[in-house]
Order: sequence, then structure tokens, then C-alpha cells
Amino acid sequence: MRRYTQGAMTPVYGFFHYLSVVVYDMFFRGEVAGLENLPKSGAFLIASNHASHLDPPIVGSQVSRQMCFFARKTLWKPGIATWWLDTVGTIPVDRDGGADVTAIKRVLRALAEDKALILFPEGTRSPDGNLQTPKPGVGMIACRTQVPVIPARIFGSFEAFGRSGSLRPGTPVSVVFGRPLAASEYDPGAGKERYQQASERIMAAIARLELPAETVV
Repeated sequence: MRRYTQGAMTPVYGFFHYLSVVVYDMFFRGEVAGLENLPKSGAFLIASNHASHLDPPIVGSQVSRQMCFFARKTLWKPGIATWWLDTVGTIPVDRDGGADVTAIKRVLRALAEDKALILFPEGTRSPDGNLQTPKPGVGMIACRTQVPVIPARIFGSFEAFGRSGSLRPGTPVSVVFGRPLAASEYDPGAGKERYQQASERIMAAIARLELPAETVV
């Protein structure tokens, strides 16, 4: 059962968390499984597949604590958008400029402060709804922090609002959270391809997640 704890969040984040829950329940409600795998305290990462703009708010709406998100720097424009992104704790990242040292430092600081983040190993939305090859970024963050990683898989968001499609309210979107991966499970420990290998292990854990049997048509 989802836990409604907006009181433990900042007012603006709590309001939009509640709004995301309402929108999800009204227009995209599917099955949600594995909530018991989410840590109740301490830093952790949620690593999810990514096929739609709906993915961050839908995953975030299922988590009963304030999360941190990534967003591309180009979204920070004068006006209410910048205020909102900063107020809810979104971390800007330069996707076109190679390694974004400032963003990495902010992520590491957030995890050191026992916060939780939602990240997408594929780096960008899938063009066809299928799982894509992961990039090394999530592996690098996980290996450097050694925090638990919760694999999550979203089903139906591509059909609800895919990269080249239109928004389709009424399309069920389901989320499955897997058991936490300890650092010993995702971190190969050394080597030139350490971060890429870690990302691939995390992505493999995402790929293994399945919908509950009763929801499979």
C-alpha cells in the first residue's frame, strides 16, 4: 500500500507529489508492486527504464519521501519553470557537454545527506519503448557512493505518452520495484570498464523485473 507522507516533504514538493498521485490514480493507474523494497531511511538510488516524460512523476508519486531528479539544463529559463525546478530540488545536467562535474558533485552531496535520487541508466527516452543499452553515468554514481540501488521497471508509459506519440489518458501504467542491489552486486570493483559494467548489471536487474502474474494479459 502506498504511504501518503507529504508532511515529511517541503511544501511545494509535497503539493506536487500529491498532485502526481491524483493524476496517476485518475488517468494512468496500473499495478504497483514491490513498494516494500524501498528503504525507509538513508540514501539510495532508484534506477528505472525510461520511455516517456511521464516516468519521473509516476515513479516519484509512488515513493513516500522527497526525491531528487535530473533535468537537462536547457529547461532552466527565466520564469516560473526555473523557480519550480529549483524549489523541488531538481539537479540540472548538461547532456551535451560531456561529464558535468557540477551535476555530479550535487548528486554526491545529496547522497551524502541521506537523500534519494531517481536516475535513468539509458540516459534518454527510448525511441520505441524497448530497453536500451545503458550509459556509464548511473554506474559511476553508484560505484562512487556505494549506496543501495533499487531497480524499477515501468510498463505502459510508452503507450501512454511515447516519444513521438500523443498523450493517451486512460492507458494503464504499472511500476515494479525490485529488491535493493548492494554495492557488491553491481560494482565490479576495478577495471577500465568499471562504471559501464556497473550500469549494465543495474540494467540487467531492471530487465528481469516482470509485472505481477495477475496483470499479464
